[in-house]
Amino acid sequence: MRTNKKLWALAAAALFGALNVSAEAQQTKIPRIGYLTGSGSDSNTAFRTAFLQGLRDLGYIEGKNVLLEYRY
Repeated sequence: MRTNKKLWALAAAALFGALNVSAEAQQTKIPRIGYLTGSGSDSNTAFRTAFLQGLRDLGYIEGKNVLLEYRY
């Protein structure tokens, strides 16, 4: 009788392991773009606005499907 319980426990552990591996979600990678400029953030708002508009024209929306990192 003990062998039967051990067999069931082993089968349950194997089934749980198989279900756990197959249930993992796929990780989607969001592109990250660096925006580097030599001047302060206030002096290049027109360039940044044009850059963001160009990205929107290509279908990229900041925070949704692309991440932007600003460095000044």
